[in-house]
Formats: sequence, structure tokens, C-alpha cells
Amino acid sequence: MARSAPTVPYKPKPGEIPTNPGVYRFRDADGRVLYVGKAKNLRARLSNYFAPLHTLHERTRRMVTTAASVEWTVVATDVDSLQLEYQWIKEFDPPFNVRYKDDKSYPYMAITLADEAPRVIVTRNRRIPGAKYFGPYPKVWAVHDTIDLMIKVFPIRTCSDSSYKKAMATGRPCFPGQIGRCGGPCSMKVTIEEHRAIVEDFMAFMSGGDQRFTKALTARMREASAAMDYEAAAVYRDKLQSIDAVLNKSALVLAADTDADLFGIAEDELAAAVQHFVIRGGRVRGVRATTIEKEIDISGGDLVDQVLQRTYGNAAGADIPRQVLVPSLPEDAADLEEWLRGRRGKSVTIQVAQRGRKADLMRTATLNAQQALMLHKTRRTSDYVARTQALTDLQEALDLAEAPLRIECFDVSHLSGTNVVASMVVFEDGLPRKDQYRSFGVAETTDDTDSLYQVLTRRLAYLDRPEEQDEPTSIAPASGGGDGTSRSGGDSEEAPVVTTRKRPRFAYRPQLLVVDGGKPQVEAAARALRDAGHEEIALCGIAKRLEEVWLPGEEYPVILPRTSEALYLLQRLRDEAHRFAITHQRRRRRRDIQSVLAEVPGLGEARIKALLRHFGSVSALKKATLDEIEQLPGVGPKLAAAIHAHLAQTPQGESASPREQAVASSG
Repeated sequence: MARSAPTVPYKPKPGEIPTNPGVYRFRDADGRVLYVGKAKNLRARLSNYFAPLHTLHERTRRMVTTAASVEWTVVATDVDSLQLEYQWIKEFDPPFNVRYKDDKSYPYMAITLADEAPRVIVTRNRRIPGAKYFGPYPKVWAVHDTIDLMIKVFPIRTCSDSSYKKAMATGRPCFPGQIGRCGGPCSMKVTIEEHRAIVEDFMAFMSGGDQRFTKALTARMREASAAMDYEAAAVYRDKLQSIDAVLNKSALVLAADTDADLFGIAEDELAAAVQHFVIRGGRVRGVRATTIEKEIDISGGDLVDQVLQRTYGNAAGADIPRQVLVPSLPEDAADLEEWLRGRRGKSVTIQVAQRGRKADLMRTATLNAQQALMLHKTRRTSDYVARTQALTDLQEALDLAEAPLRIECFDVSHLSGTNVVASMVVFEDGLPRKDQYRSFGVAETTDDTDSLYQVLTRRLAYLDRPEEQDEPTSIAPASGGGDGTSRSGGDSEEAPVVTTRKRPRFAYRPQLLVVDGGKPQVEAAARALRDAGHEEIALCGIAKRLEEVWLPGEEYPVILPRTSEALYLLQRLRDEAHRFAITHQRRRRRRDIQSVLAEVPGLGEARIKALLRHFGSVSALKKATLDEIEQLPGVGPKLAAAIHAHLAQTPQGESASPREQAVASSG
């Protein structure tokens, strides 16, 4: 009799879950909220979590099995479920929901509107009661520069509260007012009411670079000049120059009447980086970078949903723009628009930037997000404390007898099953040792697992060789040896290798081998270790899809926490091995492609690239007639005949594929 697939014991009975919209919470045995989610149909959404456990994503299964109960709250509309989800995530901070971490505490320009005479300040505190904020700015000096220019046009208060109170009590101007640095009532030049009007103009300009100020100052300057009041005209001229300087600090990226927020997002399986561009009056007025940590599988649309909720959940209506530009639309985009419209009091649209200047700006934001994500991961693996913790975590998670001070990671790369290469990268004490990287060529193979077995067998053979004393001062180019390995550790194709009398580092035994892949790749590597007689070396694999860590002989993978330093170290090992393999493969293809044509007398590198760009591939060039080859600029009848004759003698197997030629032509 067949056994039913295992499920969790707290699974609700059929028909218990309503089909209404609502919000659900998973709790553990202690009552702690683990995960909060919303759904337009609670029954349809929750049924996904209670499918047979083996069908769930590994990290979703971890959340479901950690939980001890699930509860839900029915709401009237989808917008209500969105609001309730945001409130509960904020209240309970569930560990399996995405977590946000600002890369830094950014400086802002703030106007203290709650004061009798508002002043402009530079602050990192976002909780000043009644304050109006502008920014964030990338550097403190950028805020100060903007304020210095702005108070020349809109002279508002800059002095401290104690200076203001003393000046108002004594009737003597504050010190900043005496030197022209403060334009508040404490300078004794304006009343409280007049100062408040200047503050309103200051905020109106900063909110959108209102062109009416430029037009008004220009008109006044011309009137003063016509009346031969040149001193007043000079004052207006200086104010116009200050306005131009402020506007020039942020280039016009979109139409001058555009108010929008643009979100560029880069993500992998465990983390994401968000670049939030604040665009007012067509100019980027502020940029905020945020790092997000993910625990369970989440789609790009759902991630956008969460980012928008967090960004605008506590935002004032005036801080919500007319347009929100995102890389992909969430399923409930219409509900989000209605929610934002209710908070703003005006229409709000959520759109995907698909073409034109908005698409260009989205690409810029996404590129910044990709760099921020890479930097975030690099910082974690390069920090000494983090590296030490990573090695300790790996030792515990993989049940190793010692910390893996030397780790070698292997990756196989190919092009549609051909031109197979493999890479070996080495990390010692958690840091890459590029001088010890190796590349392998695989001549005949059936699949990735066979390639991995071959490469590991060749690598492990070095461990059994006796120590050899190399000839001193011998220098040779880093080319492939007779065993099919390339000893180039970095990215330089012709970097020299200087041999000494030291023991070859390639013969050192690693404490841990890591392979890029899941259970099949790990089993192939384990077989290579057994056949080589080196089962004392620990082994694991890291699968790309869910960042699962597989061990040989295990039915289920090890799931490391998303905040684990060990997981970040494994990720970087895998990514570095993949990068190194791809780099080696591309160089090999480029050499193979160009070597066919390089044998033609009189045909240089520039003409080779021109030929490949024109014809697309060596195969297409071989089919071309003499007249077609002669039509290419710089190729005369004699050279065309030489090219045609040489290609006619070249075996078909030496010609490169169109995809290979595309690589060469792009180089």
C-alpha cells in the first residue's frame, strides 16, 4: 500500500480556510510570528504551503516545518490586506520575511517647521517632529554646499535655538545674522510672518526646482537694470547664479515637470540591493541604497511589493510622487496604486520603465544596485571577524574535524556541450589566492558530472606525487601543461610564472572541496575522492537555485541561515570559480577563432576583426565568393584570393560557430 506524502501536523482541514482576501501568520511553538503574508484568496495561497513537503522550495519547507500553527484574518478588500500586512510586518519583524538594512545613515537637509522660526539644518535624524526633509545626500559636504547656495536666494534661519532665543530676548542680532549667514527674525531684518513666507518659497524650490523663481528674479534684474539701479540688479544676478549652481548640481535627467521615484533592484537567491532615485522637477534630488536579506523564495514582483510598502508605509503624502518607476510590476499593482493614492490624496501610477530616458535611468539605477550587492557580499567575506566566523560556521555546519583553512572550489563551463573547461579557485583563511588558481581543459566528456570527475581525478593525483625541487630562476609563460592544466592564477593570459625551490602549492592538501552544483555533482566528486584514496578531504556542493549545501550520501541538503557568514563565503567561492571558468573559456574561444585567419599572410588583427564583424563567422566567410571578400574595405584582390584559398584548405572542424564568432567580434 502506497504511503501518503508527509505534511505538517497543523495543516487546516479542507474547507476551513476561507476564499476571501486576508492576511496570514505562521507562528512557532512559542507563539513567535515567523512569517506574514497577504492573499487575494487565502485558501488558494495557503494551499501552496501545505503541499507535500518534498515539493516545496527548501527554504519554504524550513519555514513551514519550523512553524507550529497558522492563523489568518479576513479583510474586506485587497487594499485592506496590503495595509494590514505592512502593519504586522512592522510590529512583529518576522524572521522569514525580507529584512532591510540601509547601507549607511544618510545625511538629509531638514526644515524644522514645528519651530516658531523654522531653520535649515543638516541631520541624520529622521524623527524630528514636524520637520520637512530633502535628500538623502551621498555626502555631508553636498548638503552644506546646497544650503550655502540656497540661503543666498532664500535667507532663512540657520542659527541654533539658543542663539535664536537670546537674540529675540535682547533685540540684538544673532552672530550668524551679523555676518550674513542667518536670515531669520533673529537677524532683525524680517518679521516672523515674513520669514515663514521665505521658508515656504525655500521648500517649494527644493521640492521641484520651481522655475517661477528663476523667471521672477530675471524680470526683477531687468527692471532694476532699466531703472539704472545697478546695485539691486547685481543682487538679483547673484541670486540667479546661486539658483543655477543648485540646479547644475543635479543634472536634468527627465522632463522638467517629472516628479517620480525610481527603484533599481539587483538580487540573488539570498539578498537584494535597492537603489532608490528621488526625482523632483526632472532632477535626481536624492539617492538611497538599501540591502535586503531574503529567507524564503520570493519573486521579483513580490520583492517590489515589499520595497514599496516599506518606502511609503510611513511617508507623508507630500513625499509620495505622482509616478513610481519599478523594474517589474507586482501582481497587486492596482491595489498598491489605490493605497498610495489614499495616502497622497492624489493620483499615483506604478509603471515599468521600458523605453527612452526613463529606461536609461533605470539601467543606471540597476547597475548601481548590482555594484552595491557585490560590495555588500565582498565586505562580508573580506572582513577578518566575518572570515573567522565563516570558517567556524562551516566547520560546525559540515561537521568537520578542523576549520577549512584551505578551500578549493571547482566549476565546469562549456558552450552547448563543446569547448569544455573547468576552473579551480583557492581560498586560504577565507581570502582568494589568485596565484594558485588553475584551469583545466576537458577533451572528451559526456556531461558535467563526468567532466568534474575527470578534473578532480587529475587534481587529486598531485597529492600523491613526492616533493620535487624545481629548477631555480626558470621563467616560462603561463600556458597549458601536458596534463591539460593552465597555471595562470590571475586574469592575465601571458603572465610569467617564476619557479623556485619551494614545494608546489598545487600539491597542498585542502581541508574542503566545494563543487558548483547539487546532488549529482557532489556524488561525482565523492567518487573521484574514493578512487583517488583521499576520502579524508571534506566535500560539499552549493546549488545555485536555492543556495542549498549538499553533502555526499545525504538525501536532503543543509540549509544555512541567510545571515550565515559561511553561506556568504561559499557563495563567493562558487561565483569566483564560475567567473574564472568563463574567463578562461572566452580566451580559448577567441584564440581558436582568430588562429584560423591569423595564418593568412598579410592579414592582421584589425582586418580579422573586420572580416568577422562583416561575415559573422568563419563558416560564413568560407562560403563567401572572391567578389564578396573584395568588397570589404582594406581587402584587395590579392589578399582576398589568399583568404579564399586558405579557408578552402582548412578542415571544416576548425571553423568556429556563429556564437563563438560573436564573442570574437565583440572583443
